[in-house]
Amino acid sequence: MKGPGRRILIGFAGLMSLLLAAAAAMPGGVELRLTPIEGREPFLALILDAGERFTIRYYHSVENAPIWETHSVDESGAIYIEEERYVKFGAGMGKMPGVGRMVRRGSYEVIEDMHHPVGNFVLRIGSPGVDHTLLWRERTVNLSELAPHRAFRFTATPVSRLYRIYRTLLPHPGVKHLSAG
Repeated sequence: MKGPGRRILIGFAGLMSLLLAAAAAMPGGVELRLTPIEGREPFLALILDAGERFTIRYYHSVENAPIWETHSVDESGAIYIEEERYVKFGAGMGKMPGVGRMVRRGSYEVIEDMHHPVGNFVLRIGSPGVDHTLLWRERTVNLSELAPHRAFRFTATPVSRLYRIYRTLLPHPGVKHLSAG
């Protein structure tokens, strides 16, 4: 190709390269990964917006009552616990001095406004019946059904806009485990 057509093609390629470079440099949110502590590949990876929340729901092993622990991630990948909600107080539960405030919401005791940093953490998944379940964007995955007795490291890492687009087009294989509400 010669002449003006070639210049247009080169200009277009340059523009596309510039757009890709910009997308690679722009923040695209945070990837939350659940990785088995005995492995290197994530079991599940989700792209969250900065400040977005996810919840871990399970049944207390002694009280057999549901508990919801709501977390958030910030733009740097720091994980915070934001709220704990439960029907009745059980062993190992309760308010930390100076963190959040206790309120009553219907039949639930709630510690809200916690915004307490927890960083990366490990969760040992309980048996079916404990039903450790991840809730995110009105979708759920029951980890106790898929991986009972395994320990997972929860980590969050900032990602670029380009990576977010990639994961939108080609979701992590573990996303197939998520089901609607």
